[in-house]
Amino acid sequence: MFVSRFCAAVAGVMLLAPFFAYSGTLDSPASPTGTSSAMYTLTDIYNRLDTGTATAKRTGAFTEPSSGPAATGKTLDDVMGLVNSRAPVAKTGQTTLSATGDDGDLEKGVTWPNPRFTNNGNGTVTDNLTGLIWLRNANAAGTKTWADALSYCNTLASGTAGLTDGSVAGDWRLPNVKELQSLIDYGRSSPALPSGHPFTSVQSGYYWSSTTSNSSTTSAWDVHMDYGLVSEITKTDTYSVWPVRGGQ
Repeated sequence: MFVSRFCAAVAGVMLLAPFFAYSGTLDSPASPTGTSSAMYTLTDIYNRLDTGTATAKRTGAFTEPSSGPAATGKTLDDVMGLVNSRAPVAKTGQTTLSATGDDGDLEKGVTWPNPRFTNNGNGTVTDNLTGLIWLRNANAAGTKTWADALSYCNTLASGTAGLTDGSVAGDWRLPNVKELQSLIDYGRSSPALPSGHPFTSVQSGYYWSSTTSNSSTTSAWDVHMDYGLVSEITKTDTYSVWPVRGGQ
């Protein structure tokens, strides 16, 4: 009974590691008979994720229960279902304090991994925060209208644009506005990208997203790489193109 509960709790914490900062060891803090052997249950973990309220661990040594757990307890599937329903928001990158309670003061959001990006050596770069794979050369396509930008990305394949990744037409696409904006570091400018990024030929201007404006279907959203401005621009204008692949 103890072993099964302990293993379930450990499995839950391990699966949650990518979403929440964790430090220390996964080993039990003491033998079952020790007064400091308590660990959080799956129900404790579920409730902390669901409401943010911390609960107290069992006090005293472990005592073998006389009967099985009640049906009100949470399962590992319950915990993972809750985790998978969330979309954590990353930090903006801003660290300069302008006023108490502002973004530079609080720095809320998911901490960026270090390194933030991995140069895959095949013409692609993986963003270790989002898992998205970007074309390393941010100007391989030059400038295009929105329709031509879509076409370029949809037909991009290994053997072009410096790619040796084995990708085929259909693997790449024009990023949506949220994906494109996820590259922005609001603590930097010209370009507004994280320090040490491995991209080449990043342009000082707007990049197309695949997201059409809700107010006018003849316009789409663009992101300015100098300072992260998101704007609605007519689709017949010509701007830079930055292909991406992967994502959910």
